[in-house]
Amino acid sequence: MVKFEQFIAKRFLKGTDRKSLSRPFIRITIASVALSVAVMIVAIAVITGFKREIKNKVVGFGSHIQITNYDSNQSLETTPIPTDLPFINDVLKIKGITHIQRFAIKAGIIKTDTDIQGVVLKGIAPDFDWAFFKKNLVDGDTITLSDSSTTNQTVISKTLADLLKLKVGDTYDMFFVQEPPRYRRFTVAGIYDTKMVEFDKMFVLCDIKHIQKLNGWANNQATGLEILVDDIDRVDDLWVDVDDIVGFIFLDDGSRLKVQSIIDKYPNIFDWLNLQDVNAIVLIVLMMLVAGINMISGLLIVILEKTQTIGLLKSIGASNKSVRRVFLFQSAFIMLRGLLIGTIVGLLLCWLQKEFGIIKLDETFYFLSVVPINIVWWHVLLLNVLAFFIGIAMLVVPSMVISRISPEKTLKFE
Repeated sequence: MVKFEQFIAKRFLKGTDRKSLSRPFIRITIASVALSVAVMIVAIAVITGFKREIKNKVVGFGSHIQITNYDSNQSLETTPIPTDLPFINDVLKIKGITHIQRFAIKAGIIKTDTDIQGVVLKGIAPDFDWAFFKKNLVDGDTITLSDSSTTNQTVISKTLADLLKLKVGDTYDMFFVQEPPRYRRFTVAGIYDTKMVEFDKMFVLCDIKHIQKLNGWANNQATGLEILVDDIDRVDDLWVDVDDIVGFIFLDDGSRLKVQSIIDKYPNIFDWLNLQDVNAIVLIVLMMLVAGINMISGLLIVILEKTQTIGLLKSIGASNKSVRRVFLFQSAFIMLRGLLIGTIVGLLLCWLQKEFGIIKLDETFYFLSVVPINIVWWHVLLLNVLAFFIGIAMLVVPSMVISRISPEKTLKFE
């Protein structure tokens, strides 16, 4: 019986006359489904791309997980921890953790001949992962670090370079408010630009040994340890694993260690990013409603045009359920065409934007220069599957109008 219903549905599609009333409506329905799917694919690709880019930039400045002294307050004058703790090897054995590096921070004031600016000096060691900053480097180069010598070279942001009128090769003085007050003279080795103005305006990268000397710390002391993971979506789970190892360890001075994820450190940013998921859900629901309503309209028009055919099928013994299946199969074929066309168009638009950056953004508001694209194939597949089944489910009720059509009223005899 199913093969019979499919056969009739295909005949309806292939045999639709050019003068038929339903023919343009079928095309409109296919176009509507295709447009809805294309919009959903592009929207999801843009939203996930935006979230990924912003997350990567925030992580670039602070890593995924940080281990610091529990006694450290929210100021930039931190209590150091030893960096040669025995648990480090145990942390590295956790599946998903890719790297651990030392860091130290200290507030300072940059002064040039004409300008002054407060910044955060971030000290890094030879084990620092430069991947993020190399990707965003716009001039100069990164600094070469060594355990045996100290370099005065630094990497600053384009925002700071513009504010202080500095370029690669220039020197500048940085003053530190402490007892007694101190200063250091640094050289600009490289300039980065992440478009994250609040972060770019704050961080200057330097040799960690400068901060150790300024604070009177030993060579094995630092503000903390930064941990990088292979998947930011697993940060919360990996944070728990790290905290299980580190959270109950007491240092020699009686203090404890604090394990903090990047999500907990910058909750406002990640809460804002999570709101984008709500926007995506609202858009998907609206697009599916539009496609579903158009499918319902198209189905009702087809049913009205095929009234005599419905009466004929019933007169030869076809049940209401069987006839409904014919039109549901026809609608399914129409929807599959729309889904295929929409998926191709959506992926093509995403590819064009990703390759050529056609649509630009205001970096001041969006932290990005172009609209980002992140195509996740299971997202595309899930959208198609959901659109198909939700669309068919929406057609079940209107298809029941077929049960009210009686053969004696629709068949005409000469």
